[in-house]
Amino acid sequence: MKEASELEKKGTLVAKTRQRIVGKALSWRTNQRIGQLTRQINRRASLKPAQPVLFFNASTRLGGVSQNAAFAFLTALGLQLAGVPVIHFACMAGMSRCPLGTDRDDAGKAPPCRPCMAQSRWLYASAPVVELKYRQDALLANALQPMSVEAMAGFEIPFSIQGKEARLPLGPLTIPALRWVLRRHHLQDDDLTRRLLREYILSADQIARQFSTLLEQTDPATVVVFNGIMFPEATARWVAQQRGLRVITHEVGLQPFTAFFSDGDATAYPIDIPDDFELSPAQNNRLDSYLGQRFQGNFSMAGIRFWPQIQGLSAEFLQRSARFKQIVPVFTNVIFDTSQVHANRVFPHMFAWLDQVAEIASLHPETLFVIRAHPDELRPGKESRENVRDWVAQKRLVEQDNVIFVSSTEYLSSYELIQRAKFVMVYNSSIGLEASLMGAAVLCAGKARYTQLTTVFFPQSVQAFREQAEAFLAAEQVIVPDDFIRNARRFLYYQLFRTSLPFGEYLEPHPTTPGYVRFRPFPIQKLQPDQSTTMRVLVDGITLGQPFLLPEDDGQASQGSR
Repeated sequence: MKEASELEKKGTLVAKTRQRIVGKALSWRTNQRIGQLTRQINRRASLKPAQPVLFFNASTRLGGVSQNAAFAFLTALGLQLAGVPVIHFACMAGMSRCPLGTDRDDAGKAPPCRPCMAQSRWLYASAPVVELKYRQDALLANALQPMSVEAMAGFEIPFSIQGKEARLPLGPLTIPALRWVLRRHHLQDDDLTRRLLREYILSADQIARQFSTLLEQTDPATVVVFNGIMFPEATARWVAQQRGLRVITHEVGLQPFTAFFSDGDATAYPIDIPDDFELSPAQNNRLDSYLGQRFQGNFSMAGIRFWPQIQGLSAEFLQRSARFKQIVPVFTNVIFDTSQVHANRVFPHMFAWLDQVAEIASLHPETLFVIRAHPDELRPGKESRENVRDWVAQKRLVEQDNVIFVSSTEYLSSYELIQRAKFVMVYNSSIGLEASLMGAAVLCAGKARYTQLTTVFFPQSVQAFREQAEAFLAAEQVIVPDDFIRNARRFLYYQLFRTSLPFGEYLEPHPTTPGYVRFRPFPIQKLQPDQSTTMRVLVDGITLGQPFLLPEDDGQASQGSR
């Protein structure tokens, strides 16, 4: 046994060593490809005398290249080939703590700046770079020292912009990132949380001051930032908007290797769909083909595949559910996700909604409530520290005969649940849109990307939600308006085939790091707007204010990778 254990340890060590060697080799090859691209841009780009476009995306990566880092890099190259000057605002040890570089168990651990800065030097070699450097404000640090988390969460300071006084909301700008890093909504007032929030506020203060100076010196036409929710980019966005500048945000699109660019909040996915837009037979077929794959679990988001397999409803489940008058699936979200910033409009947070769901379940023993945890809730390395599994245990809900909890590690088919449901409850999960597409009645509690159109029942107060739920439970049948399905199909088609800009011609998955990418071999001319629909849309959108929409004929191209 001892010999077997020693052999196992040696095998693990060899595997880790091999993985590090492979990882370094892959990083070297990726950076060589980046260097090749930037050198070609430097030789070919003929910049016009115009206001520059300023890029800032410090929260997309550390070492290596994530999808969002690649989207920004390639977009900047495309602009340069089109003659548009570009400037990168690059973090060079510019924050005492940053979102991706935070150790959520050790507030005293500094971020890994060296590999991040090395990667930045590769990525930003084709354009002027202005470096963000950290210089702590001692007075501000002293002022923050005695504050609680609650006090810091609302903290503001005076801030002068173009001779006008404003209030820089350092607390509100940093709280979403802190929740994301700590994997929870309710922040504990402990030493770790207080220190991290102080460091975030001190770092955001430096970003605001140095970015404001950069805007004064360069007078950019437009600012492009990653999602606008992580505090580095959120702070830069706030400063730019105070000056009346246009700020574009970007996030991953719904299809593989696609990006979503927006003048609004990219994480809310605002989409302007014409009132008279109707799907043609060919468009309906294209959408149905996608849904056929989606309903089998064959999909990924940001390079992460959530479902290795999908299991049908077991005989045990069917036997138990047969004892009840009706079934109501309840689909939850990841509490720290950046979408929650937009979702919390009716309820203060998802668990406040779930508390009401639990109360409703206790009053309706004739109904089987199936509470489904989000598949991302316990993903290794991203485990939620305030999760539905613990909430269910705290409420002792599984002791109720009419409640079943499905963990995020169980690959039970949500779609079979929906088919058997009286109606479906969601917070703002994507499954709400899919349920509507399937013809199910959906009672939505949080603002979702698909509530931009009337796709689901979305009461606008806590009381109205409760009344709607009670009415649905009492009704013989819940009637779904025809417009819900029509609008759901219109919305999803636009999000899939019009707003998801494909980068699959340029990118491929990283072999060892999910969500990260490598650059395909492609001629530099493929980044010119006249040879790439994606680049034409981006250049016209950034420089001319055109919509970030694929032309209809190119909808099929948004399938992403070749």
